[in-house]
Amino acid sequence: MKKIKIISLLLGVLFLGACSLSFKGSGVGATDGGVFVTGNKGDSWRQMPYISSISATPESIATLDITKMVIDPSDSGAVYLLTGGNGIYYTYNVGRGWNKIFSLPGNISATDLKVDNKNKCVLYVSYDNKLEKSIDCGRTFSQIYFDNNPGVSVSAIALDHYDTNIVYLGTSRGDILRSLDGGNSWRAIQRLSDVVRKLLVNPLDSRSIFVATNKNGIFKFNSDGGATLEELEQYRNQFDNTNWVNYNESLKEFNLGINFKDLTFSKEDNSLLLATDKVILRSFDEGQSWTKLSLLTPEQDSSINTVVVNPKNSQEIFYVTNTSFYRTYDGGGTWTVKKLPTTRSGNSLLIDFNNPSVMYMGVKKLKQ
Repeated sequence: MKKIKIISLLLGVLFLGACSLSFKGSGVGATDGGVFVTGNKGDSWRQMPYISSISATPESIATLDITKMVIDPSDSGAVYLLTGGNGIYYTYNVGRGWNKIFSLPGNISATDLKVDNKNKCVLYVSYDNKLEKSIDCGRTFSQIYFDNNPGVSVSAIALDHYDTNIVYLGTSRGDILRSLDGGNSWRAIQRLSDVVRKLLVNPLDSRSIFVATNKNGIFKFNSDGGATLEELEQYRNQFDNTNWVNYNESLKEFNLGINFKDLTFSKEDNSLLLATDKVILRSFDEGQSWTKLSLLTPEQDSSINTVVVNPKNSQEIFYVTNTSFYRTYDGGGTWTVKKLPTTRSGNSLLIDFNNPSVMYMGVKKLKQ
């Protein structure tokens, strides 16, 4: 309770301060980027733009596009921002502004970031054709994977929360690799024919890992095994191995299209949410069967960008589009909708798992 009060107080100070700050920029929407925060589950939002500085002129992330946000699984106050071409920012306290990670190139567009569940100073960051690791809270990084094809990017990272030495990565070429020693050595465990967009570890059973590809290919594998190198050649681009499950045949009836957006677990009831740009599906049996949530807008007019669920109440689901924020408190039976507080699109959402009333929204410019 004390922590919640402190967070609420900091948010209040932040909201008041954000209203009085001014930043450099010109043109419509020039400074309505970066991150917005709510302390009441989306009833109202305030921009959270300033960078920690002793300078008389406040610096800001208000002009930046946010491509992804990541929360530390052991500390809900630690949030990382991945930007489009402006590096990575982080905060350990929402009321003290953002800091930039200067030990990485300042102009990168990182594709993913993961924090070790048992050691918050261990970070994994992917960008371009490489994966880098820090063991000192981002002060320094060392390269632990490099693809010899500069046109291939490392597109997704996952960590085993039970044994944090187990690391998975996915690539734009469709490779899925696994390391059992924290990234010192790697083994290919499958090769797909599409970009790996997300690797998701079941929060209640780290042996169960889900794979989502760019064109809505959804798969699951069990980390206890894996295809041998010989089997990879025999079953290349197939999931005939008993250790792998292909859900795409059962998903055909939903006409998902080819624009994957998000895949997330509800830790409370172990349900799985899958979002494309048009629909949101839910599974209560690890993907064996799915139901479609009834949304306010018809599928042809939807533009879903991401979906999240309250970790303490699986009936509360939230998603954002290019223009609007949607929420349901009854598992999708009814929805409320609010216009976004920016001219940019809502691109990513995070929920504070200690105080789910607090949410972060990253935004980016709409494509012209």
